[in-house]
Amino acid sequence: PLSHINLKAKQNHTPNAYIRGAATRPEMVALAGRYVHLRIEPEGYTLAEATPADVDAFLDSLRPREPQIPPRNLSVTAVAPLAAIGFADSNSVGAKAANLAELAQLFYRGGEFQGYAVPFYFYDEFMKHNGFYEDAAALMADPAFRNDPQTRESRLASFRRKLRDGALPAWMLRDLAALQDAFPRGTSIRCRSSSNNEDLPGFNGAGLYESYTHHPDEGHMAKSMKQVWASLWTYRAFEERDFYRVDHLQAAMGVLAHQNYEDERANGVAVTKNIYDVHWPGYYVNVQAGEDLVTNPPPLSIPDEFLVANLAGAERYEIQYIRHSNLVPAGSSLLTKEQVFELADMMDRIQKHFRVLYHIHPADRDFAMEIEFKLTAAGRLSIK
Repeated sequence: PLSHINLKAKQNHTPNAYIRGAATRPEMVALAGRYVHLRIEPEGYTLAEATPADVDAFLDSLRPREPQIPPRNLSVTAVAPLAAIGFADSNSVGAKAANLAELAQLFYRGGEFQGYAVPFYFYDEFMKHNGFYEDAAALMADPAFRNDPQTRESRLASFRRKLRDGALPAWMLRDLAALQDAFPRGTSIRCRSSSNNEDLPGFNGAGLYESYTHHPDEGHMAKSMKQVWASLWTYRAFEERDFYRVDHLQAAMGVLAHQNYEDERANGVAVTKNIYDVHWPGYYVNVQAGEDLVTNPPPLSIPDEFLVANLAGAERYEIQYIRHSNLVPAGSSLLTKEQVFELADMMDRIQKHFRVLYHIHPADRDFAMEIEFKLTAAGRLSIK
């Protein structure tokens, strides 16, 4: 339920339901290849043919009226350890890096979490150094690119290849080498997208961009950095920005770098509120075994799905399982009761901390943070 595709459907008001035998239902077969109005209701759905004008009117009702300029502070010119930045730095390093820095200070005050933020400035200088902004502007001005989705997808793929082959100025190569050397020798480094148009209030950007792991045998870290920067121009990201009228040339990619953790016991996604009854404090959790990702699950993957809530019972929390993972023996759970309680305590701190940062009134019961977490090989819960 908390996969990227479901979060996107929620954000974009996309009808989202499982309809058994949809491909053979007469009412659906009759409308194959046509525009439709699909409405999902608590006990079923309604389906009717729609006109192109209906579709245009509906989509226009969802789009912002004016162009959007994402925040892009280029005055920050140096790679920074997460210990030196925080929530307020999202306009220079992206919300993902800024929020993880905030989490590191909330949970790891001893500084044992090692991570760094590469600011938007590096992406901007890379684009200017290679003349890629001019290439992007020419690409978007081409009528064939604007009018034909297949042409757009193909040319964006070619543009990403150009970015991955782009040259870096000498100073940037030195700075990225220093970042790489800051990690213990032999460390695989996770390079995560942290753009200025994802992880924002009202716009999660889930799945738009790509992250890469730079392994010790891959040489200079510039390789993985360019891969992350190039992912700003994926077809799905371009289409999403275009729909929301985001200025593509003002989009910028920061990179969050930290040690890559392998052989995790479990991974999960959670929402810091009781999605069934907001009047009872609680948390909704999906967790799956190993690296069988909740965010992008393979076919037939079913996670542990549960609610952990403060229901004034005999213990601090009550765990209510909706279903169990299909990757563990029947009746088993991926997290122990103690681990679930620890996770709930961490989510409570996250909710309270970020509520203040986002200036959300305490009486607002709708506010929630969506988090990803893992259970490491050592059995430690880590909010990532």
